[in-house]
Amino acid sequence: MLSTTSRTTLGREKQRGSTGRSDLYEVLDTGLFCHLGVVVDGYPMVVPTGYGRIGETLYLHGSTGARSLRAGDGTEVCVTVTHVDGIVLARSVFHHSVNYRSAIVYGRARLVTDEEERLAGLRALTEQLAPGQWDHARPPSRKELAATAVLALSLEEASVKIRRGGPSDEPEDYALPVWAGVLPLETSWGAPLPDPVLPEGIDVPVHISGRR
Repeated sequence: MLSTTSRTTLGREKQRGSTGRSDLYEVLDTGLFCHLGVVVDGYPMVVPTGYGRIGETLYLHGSTGARSLRAGDGTEVCVTVTHVDGIVLARSVFHHSVNYRSAIVYGRARLVTDEEERLAGLRALTEQLAPGQWDHARPPSRKELAATAVLALSLEEASVKIRRGGPSDEPEDYALPVWAGVLPLETSWGAPLPDPVLPEGIDVPVHISGRR
């Protein structure tokens, strides 16, 4: 079960909240990008970035020169992941909505300095985007690792919110001659596009072509 704190307690639409950790994992594990919220030099900054999960820890990465990652070390941050599943079209503009699945994770981030954990975090990040790619491509060099920062964030304090279903109109509006329903949104992979300088004879690996 997810812990309930002042930051994770829903103020509105409480019926959309979920306290199941399985829902949290589903939102995180099926996402590709997150948004990291952190205060930098006294002002808020929200940065889109890649992430990966290992157990109860979320890993984020970026350049060692990134202000957001430097500011995030040892401070309170917020990470969000959102999936849009459809547009909910109601009979009135007021009741239009979106079907979605979202997760918010709060906590004090830490800069990962242990080399073994850093590599594990970077592997999780890579596998989040392309499962199987870490073992397929060249591993990072010492120079590349020195230029990369990895943040770790515990999943101890998190909130999940999900909306499914059709519109909820006012009773008097159901008689209006206005179409109402849901316009689903589906995301799919296209055909892999080879690098123009890729030598002939190198086929698309199965772990890439198989995702289509």
